[in-house]
Amino acid sequence: MYLGIDVGTSSVKAVLVDDRERIVASASAALEVSRPHAGWSEQDPDAWVRGCERVLDELASSHGAELSAVEGIGLSGQMHGATLLGADDRPLRPAILWNDGRSEAECHELERRCPQSRQISGNIAMPGFTAPKLLWVARHEPDIFAKTRKVLLPKDHLRLFLVGDHVSDMSDAAGTLWLDVARRTWSEELLAATGLSLAHMPRLVEGSESSGRLRPELARRWGMTRAPVVAGGGGDNAASAIGIGAVRPGEAFVSLGTSGVLFVSNARFSPNTSGAVHAFCHAVPGTWHQMGVILSAAASLEWLSSLLGEPAPSLVAALGERVLAPSPVKFLPYLSGERTPHNDASARGAFVGLAHGDGRTALTQAVLEGVAYAFADCLRVLSEAGTQVARASVVGGGSRSPLWLKILASVLDRPLDVHAEGDFGGAFGAARLGRLAATGEDPFTLAVPPPVARTVEPDPALVRHYAQEYPRWRRLYPALRE
Repeated sequence: MYLGIDVGTSSVKAVLVDDRERIVASASAALEVSRPHAGWSEQDPDAWVRGCERVLDELASSHGAELSAVEGIGLSGQMHGATLLGADDRPLRPAILWNDGRSEAECHELERRCPQSRQISGNIAMPGFTAPKLLWVARHEPDIFAKTRKVLLPKDHLRLFLVGDHVSDMSDAAGTLWLDVARRTWSEELLAATGLSLAHMPRLVEGSESSGRLRPELARRWGMTRAPVVAGGGGDNAASAIGIGAVRPGEAFVSLGTSGVLFVSNARFSPNTSGAVHAFCHAVPGTWHQMGVILSAAASLEWLSSLLGEPAPSLVAALGERVLAPSPVKFLPYLSGERTPHNDASARGAFVGLAHGDGRTALTQAVLEGVAYAFADCLRVLSEAGTQVARASVVGGGSRSPLWLKILASVLDRPLDVHAEGDFGGAFGAARLGRLAATGEDPFTLAVPPPVARTVEPDPALVRHYAQEYPRWRRLYPALRE
């Protein structure tokens, strides 16, 4: 048996997976996010530990025999969160999360201090990343910065509780802006630019390697026969890629969740900082990946649902089974800023082209298409980096809408594979990484895609229409910025 634990933004989730890769049990515990000021997003690091305790206590109660047989544990987690620990390994303040935008000025300062930062890290300094957050703390909370002895990512703070050691993996560490991504090691130059040193960093392992064993007292608490190995694990998207089987170069997936991700596995380090592409290490050795990231994907539809007071599925159902042409209304899904390709934390959403006759259906279709166009932006800048995407798997809550998938496939002009029912997200990918650490199997043999239930093909007529509309949509952002 293998256990995957995912530290998300809204919950801690755990899955038990058997040798045949069947999920035999799962449990989750809700988390709360604090927003003390506009643009801020924080979380109590101890809540991750309490959530983990709750879900494993629940699994021990409901599936004690299966939990006792666990040989490997993998961890997945929300990326970029700055967890600052003092000399006693206790958090000095709430963790500053991935969707916190307070450090925009510090991004410019970091790149001024280290002119080679983009070449070393492969990424533009963005407020979501960890390093600019530490510059913000140094400027605004100098007493806390002076007391900081270790900086950990969310899943690695949970690992400290589970294993008793400061360890991170390559994929999650790549999102800090302190990693030399090509060399898969911490960059002393980037650390120095934020007033830190190697002593502040956890040691690094590959995601499929062991980071230690579960503390004996915890193994006894949860009735495990012996202390399982705990894998390095991965950042949430890299772990999801392990779960969905996007490991070999060129394999891709689209995550149509609260935020949106177009993820492609690469055989080499392939940055494109001019297009705000994320270029990170993958969770298995000798492999990298690129991501285009949009901050409000399904969140855009949920926003419209809240605004109109109608459930999102009802809004989409009113459009029918297919659309015949693009909506005359255009929507920019920048409700909380945007990463790819604009790197603009202050970007905001907009409806453009409204007329008296436009109602709920026009707005709903515009939102679905606006998110799809944002994914087209991601595909475009990945292509500019030399990456070709022939097809992609699709995951996330939005993937349950056949109409949205048909729009997305037609905008991208790529087939989208929908997999058989199952949970192939971060927790399942983490369980696979736990298995790899325990057994030493070949990652490329184990991490294969699950069966495809159906493929959503582009609609040729819509492809032509969207190819004409996409350039017009692209011109809206620079026009509104001016």
